[in-house]
Amino acid sequence: MMKGNQIIILTAEADGRTLQAGLRKIEVMSELVAYVDGGCLGNPGPSGIGVVINGSASGPVRIAKWIGHQDNNVAEYAALMEALQYAVSRKARKLHVYSDSEVVVRQMTGEYVCRSARLYSLHWTCRKLARSLAFSISHVPRESNAEANGLAQSALRRGGQSKVVPRLPPAAETLVETFGVVPLRGEILDTSLAPSETQTTASL
Repeated sequence: MMKGNQIIILTAEADGRTLQAGLRKIEVMSELVAYVDGGCLGNPGPSGIGVVINGSASGPVRIAKWIGHQDNNVAEYAALMEALQYAVSRKARKLHVYSDSEVVVRQMTGEYVCRSARLYSLHWTCRKLARSLAFSISHVPRESNAEANGLAQSALRRGGQSKVVPRLPPAAETLVETFGVVPLRGEILDTSLAPSETQTTASL
């Protein structure tokens, strides 16, 4: 069982395979709150995502993951998708997400139309996952999303040292197939960061 003061940092071996661990028992949760962030060094550049999920009986879940060379908006969507796939795989009934990306929040709430070919598959996949539960998303300023940002920064800086560059599949169907199960694999490091304060709310 994952403890509340842990980060999952996914790494890649020299041959490109992801470090793997045994399957773990899935905990069913009713309501989750997630803080998500994606970042990159350069735009595009080495990228990482950070996710903090509250609502588990075992405590907050913190995920830091390197996603290769992407741009900032792709990283932000990848972070949202990580939170959604976690909630769906845990059979959560409700998920509220806090993000500091206005593009992601406004596209997910329908205020903006996603016309970017680069983002469309990610947007489509996130909306498909969101239909599996009661989903809502809010925008918060960057300073109120400091923990998720810190996880993303640690992942991208750590991953940027590797010669292996993972790629996000271009097709939405491939994304669903690839990311349908939350990756519970990798190194586990201790942390004690606290969740951030929240602000405005909007529902999908």
